Amino acid sequence: MRRILVVDDDEEIGALLRRFLERNGFEVDVASSGVAMDERLARGTYDLMTLDLMLPGEDGLSLCRRVRAKSALPIIMVTATSATSERIVGLEVGADDYLAKPFDPRELLARVRAILRRADAALPGPATGTRVAVRFAGWQLDVARRELRAGDGTLVPLSGGEFDLLLAFVEHPQRVLTREQLIDLARGNRHEAFDRSIDVQVSRLRRKLGYDTTAPELIRTIRNAGYMFAVPVEST
Repeated sequence: MRRILVVDDDEEIGALLRRFLERNGFEVDVASSGVAMDERLARGTYDLMTLDLMLPGEDGLSLCRRVRAKSALPIIMVTATSATSERIVGLEVGADDYLAKPFDPRELLARVRAILRRADAALPGPATGTRVAVRFAGWQLDVARRELRAGDGTLVPLSGGEFDLLLAFVEHPQRVLTREQLIDLARGNRHEAFDRSIDVQVSRLRRKLGYDTTAPELIRTIRNAGYMFAVPVEST
């Protein structure tokens, strides 16, 4: 059974989400603060976490940044505001998705399932056709383990969203992809998103890949078109 950690200081919302997600086949724990979240994460493992932006003490952005620094746990940021600026900040600190309150629990369920399906699709299996690993410009992306390693073997941590975006690029190398195509490839064609979300994810991914303005870009910006993964990719 998949385990979800709901981090929200509103007891009514926490209880509602617990009941709804449990009815849909998940095991759910609820934490009302960053301290409670840390205790839960220290005691067990989870497949996904929903994280409220406004929490007492340490806020959701700080918690997301801290969790992302040491884990690729998928995170859906939840907040009472729908401001684009806050969505962008949430993505910048490592959230995989963003949902504004009030929301229909069925929409949250759909996003949870979509993120978990993308994770499952990367696992090796008979006759899936999924490449186990690819190499590009000295880097190796292990699709089965969802790991990125530099040329010296150093593991570079990626969030779930960063991995899915990089996988979309390496599966379509040296080809211009629009922002809409990248959203469909990395998040599914039912995902409601906005262009800047992809721009933020690309920026974060470039930093992880050691982007240097003095060297050729791995991910090129194509004016008025989108992005292109500019180097050849080899299967291993």
